[in-house]
Amino acid sequence: MSKENLQHEVETLRASLAQAEKARTELDRRIFHLKTLYDVSKDIYGSVETETILKNFLLMSMGNFGAVAGFILLTNVNSMKIEHFIQIGIEDNDSLSFCGQCQRLFDEKGFYQSTAEIKRISQAESSLSSIILTLPFILDDNTLALFGLGPKLAGDAYSQDDKELLYTLLNNVSVAIKNARSFEEIQRLNKNLEMKNIELSASLRKIEILERIKANLCKFIPTTVTRLIDKSPTGAIPEMEEKDLSVLFLDIEGYTGLCERLGDTTVHDIIERHFSVFMDAIYRNNGDVNETAGDGLMVLFLNEDLKTNALEAVNAGLAIKAQTVKIKEQFSQLYRPLDVNMGINSGRALVGAAKFESITGSRWTYTARGTLTNVAARIGALGKRGSLLMSRETAERVRGQYSPACRGKFKLKNVSEEVEVFEL
Repeated sequence: MSKENLQHEVETLRASLAQAEKARTELDRRIFHLKTLYDVSKDIYGSVETETILKNFLLMSMGNFGAVAGFILLTNVNSMKIEHFIQIGIEDNDSLSFCGQCQRLFDEKGFYQSTAEIKRISQAESSLSSIILTLPFILDDNTLALFGLGPKLAGDAYSQDDKELLYTLLNNVSVAIKNARSFEEIQRLNKNLEMKNIELSASLRKIEILERIKANLCKFIPTTVTRLIDKSPTGAIPEMEEKDLSVLFLDIEGYTGLCERLGDTTVHDIIERHFSVFMDAIYRNNGDVNETAGDGLMVLFLNEDLKTNALEAVNAGLAIKAQTVKIKEQFSQLYRPLDVNMGINSGRALVGAAKFESITGSRWTYTARGTLTNVAARIGALGKRGSLLMSRETAERVRGQYSPACRGKFKLKNVSEEVEVFEL
């Protein structure tokens, strides 16, 4: 082989060797980038807490590049306030002073104009190592990030490839932090939901207690009063006003004789059972028991339609008579059904809340007052052997549904004129 050919062969081999070396270097660079990307990504995606993600990212970045110092911070775009700050190896005394100086610079110069100054202040005598690389980064619409690294232990400068790799890593950090913030928001919403559930449970408990109290009070408060309280936002009950209504007075004939013959306890059981049945008949016909005595009831029928309130009163009276006969068989002490006498009157009277004052305090009641109620009571007192009596006004209102028979005119106690009485 000639000398010229040999020289050419050597040159060719050298060129191939240089090309192979260049390819190997590029391959090593890519392997390093991929390994760094894998290591950092594995650590930052292993947490759902922003502080932990930032700390892991900084540690892994410093480790892979052999840096002796570094920091990363997140700043709110609108307020320019630092929200998260992680630093390693920058200061050996006050860990807050470097963060404080960064914040001061942001306040004075803004975010991007501060990056060069941050490098300078990291070179103070108190620093373990200076920052020679700073990378600003837009994390999202509301957050700016600033990442800084100190010199490499190997003494090499940061290349353009290094910066591109770090920006790739910062993109991964951005995704991880967005996920973390979503998780933190879910946790916050769950906590709020738990608090709302606790408040709701407490409110439901209060409602349950109030409903129980209401159920117990309903045993003593007229149904009309309960309805009025439910309709009123303030719970106020209207005072006395004139209304049209029908009033039914019910009285058990021979109550005193029953007590003497059967004893108070037995009579109480009998009366209680009868009144329970009477109540069903009254409520089914929209009546409201206003007053009770040992052997009697006063019932108001307040439908705004004149005929309807009279019909409901009469229907309730007839149902009471039918039930009195039906439940007689439940009591062996009774040789025949109780004689329940009833009187009904219809017309206008004062209806509403009435207040009674005494030395022991005030007492409120809901009732109807006037001649109408007095006449209804007196008509009921005329009854014998379980009769259902009514005034002419009531009889006229129910005519067509029922045919009350006239029993004549009667002089009633404390009523100036005679009253015509009808019977069903």
